[in-house]
Amino acid sequence: MLRLLLALLIGLALLPTQSMAGPPGRRLLEATARAGLRAQVLEPALAAHRRAVERRFTTSPLLTVIDYSLPSRVRRLWVLDLRTERVLAREYVAHGRNSGEDLARHFSNRAGSLQSSLGLFLTGRVYQGKHGPSLRLLGLDPRLNGRAAARAIVIHGANYVSARTIAALGRLGRSQGCPALDRAVAGRIIELIRDGTALYAYHPSAGRESSLASR
Repeated sequence: MLRLLLALLIGLALLPTQSMAGPPGRRLLEATARAGLRAQVLEPALAAHRRAVERRFTTSPLLTVIDYSLPSRVRRLWVLDLRTERVLAREYVAHGRNSGEDLARHFSNRAGSLQSSLGLFLTGRVYQGKHGPSLRLLGLDPRLNGRAAARAIVIHGANYVSARTIAALGRLGRSQGCPALDRAVAGRIIELIRDGTALYAYHPSAGRESSLASR
């Protein structure tokens, strides 16, 4: 069933294998440290990506990481290229309105919760939604985010995600559960990570036994 959903979402009948296994190189560790991505967040994100490659969910070296343990007023989304060991982007990202105010504390996979979900996702196709270009997400960790597609959890731009909002409120605005981005960068990030790349959303409260990060 999951393989069928992947094919429908991305339009690929079969994903070829590609080896990206092994520990992170020193260049990647140095680059992510300079960009503020902590080792305790990077480690499970890389583990989840490695298992997704092994299971042929993705062949892309791109990995997006969201650290929901950081406050929303901090740039807490990174796009990594694991092949070149570079940080391609670091941006603001919102969490769900029922997850918390500046700090996200509550997460859910339940429809109507208005909370963010954790774990590993696969990006899908871009469509034009009410927020403009939006990127579909498929949850690969059934207990943590398996209802993401049904909940319409997508990446999109939003006016409430900006440095101006932080200056006015002391935090970002909040979404209905989507990882919303600043409109000024949303189109570029969506085009960069669309069509079958991995996204890992971290918080230390996540049930690791349910995640590809710990299998």
